[in-house]
Amino acid sequence: MADTVNRGRRKFLTGATSVVGALGVAGAAVPFVKSWVPSAKARAAGAPVQANIGKIEPGQMITVEWRGKPVYIVRRTPEALEQLATRMRALVADPDSKDDIRPAYVGGDARAIAGHEEFLVTVGLCTHLGCAPKYRPDVGARDLGGAEWLGGFFCPCHGSKFDLSGRVYKSVPAPSNLEVPPYRFVSDTLIVIGEDQETA
Repeated sequence: MADTVNRGRRKFLTGATSVVGALGVAGAAVPFVKSWVPSAKARAAGAPVQANIGKIEPGQMITVEWRGKPVYIVRRTPEALEQLATRMRALVADPDSKDDIRPAYVGGDARAIAGHEEFLVTVGLCTHLGCAPKYRPDVGARDLGGAEWLGGFFCPCHGSKFDLSGRVYKSVPAPSNLEVPPYRFVSDTLIVIGEDQETA
């Protein structure tokens, strides 16, 4: 009888120890597995951002932050758009944007979504060393080439220049055009940066 009691006690202790051990392993695994899940801050850093473009006047620029980078949104004038397709083509290194980073639905001399050509959306980091170029819409600025300067972006760090489509000028340190991030129009006054435009 004592043997039966001892066997029952052993079975109970073995079972209880196994359960406690399994709980301990599960408890240790939770923080480990949880470490694989990105934090709210990390998720927010890569999340799409909305920008209200309804109050941008022609010729003005706003800056929003996406993934820790500045994104420039410029509302171009009809005159500026016309110059991009004519005079600017001879001044820039890659007029057809063959060697740059942009979504497939962004094209033409405006480097914009069809039907919304007046808005340029571009990452505000120079493709030379990652400095933030300054927006210089002042046509004919003497310090930027006088009559050849039709407005655009100037990086004071090493002298790179970009037109109002973000295309890089010839003979400057920057090797390529400014990057165009994925973006889409929600309405005529709201865009989302970080999400692709649906194409038909």
